[in-house]
Amino acid sequence: MRHIPRTAAVLAALAAATLALSGCSASFEGASDSGGTGQQAPQAVDGESRGAADEAASPEDRALVITGTVTVTAEDPIAAAALATEIAASVGGRVDARTEYAARDGEGGSARLTLRVPADSVDEVRERLDELGTVDQTDFSTVSVGERQRDIESRITTLTASIARFTAWLATAETTADLISLETAIADRQAQLETLEAEQRALADQVAMSTITLTLRAEGVAPPPEGPTNFWEGLVAGWNAFVGFWAGVAVGLGVALPWLVLLAVGVVAAVYVARRVGRGAAPTAAPPGAPMPPAPPAAS
Repeated sequence: MRHIPRTAAVLAALAAATLALSGCSASFEGASDSGGTGQQAPQAVDGESRGAADEAASPEDRALVITGTVTVTAEDPIAAAALATEIAASVGGRVDARTEYAARDGEGGSARLTLRVPADSVDEVRERLDELGTVDQTDFSTVSVGERQRDIESRITTLTASIARFTAWLATAETTADLISLETAIADRQAQLETLEAEQRALADQVAMSTITLTLRAEGVAPPPEGPTNFWEGLVAGWNAFVGFWAGVAVGLGVALPWLVLLAVGVVAAVYVARRVGRGAAPTAAPPGAPMPPAPPAAS
């Protein structure tokens, strides 16, 4: 009888496991895309029954991500922000982000907070936010992620079992090529597993802790009236304008004085040079008693 070498057997087992995993993933993705509630998720390696999978997919076990926005007009937004923080902490929540703007230029202050509260306390927190002031706008929405969670759990189970099998084969590998192939396969599946686990933790946090974006604002402060309202205010405004005008003139003269002096010096120098040039170009007069030059002969 001919014996198959151990190396060939390991490679054949590796190829068969890869094909089996690919077929399992394709079958599961087809079931997820179809969206049917009666289809069964791929059976986990640990031997979970069909009844457990159907029970997990029931509407009563849906996982919901709740998000909302609330806008409140408060007398003091900064103080209201501190009270909102206390409300979130009292139900076991927290504040993930907080931005505050102080009042300035006739406008009231404002604040913006991102509250994370337990999902079963959303209604309580929503009602207690009425204590901050006048609620102008409220908007809440829910998104079901139960199917996505079950998808991730099934893929994590499959990858965990696959890594365990490849690790067992790694102990029996006899050649360097087998070791490299198995270690590469394990590393690839381990990276996929870590990504899925991170996504699973993020989804679990979103389901357990709902997100409320709270905006606090103050009513606009009316600006003071412009211009004088009586005789004395008019007189004061006129005097201030008069003084301001001449103060501006004085400042302008002070700024322009050095340039005026420089301009005057330039004008004086230009006039002096022009006069010197004019005197040098004038014709010299003949002395008295000197004979006049003969006149040119007349033309015939």
